[in-house]
Amino acid sequence: MSTKRTIRPQQRDTTAPTPFAQARDELFQHIISCQVVGADAEHQKEWLDETMGYMRDRFHELDATKLAELRTLGERFAQPAKRNEAVSA
Repeated sequence: MSTKRTIRPQQRDTTAPTPFAQARDELFQHIISCQVVGADAEHQKEWLDETMGYMRDRFHELDATKLAELRTLGERFAQPAKRNEAVSA
């Protein structure tokens, strides 16, 4: 007779996200909810300037380097998706 084994789900790592990860996720959520994707470049810059000021106040743990990295991620995330176009020969 075979013995039945109980299959336990793998335990997930439940560590708290870093302040940078929280800020990144919040920024991406704001970009989506404010419909920044596909907006004019001037409007995106203005929106990001204001939002990064908010992020600097909200996430005081982030230094200037991390805030610059966060802005770069936000700028890239706000760009519309690139389309693959067929190359004609």
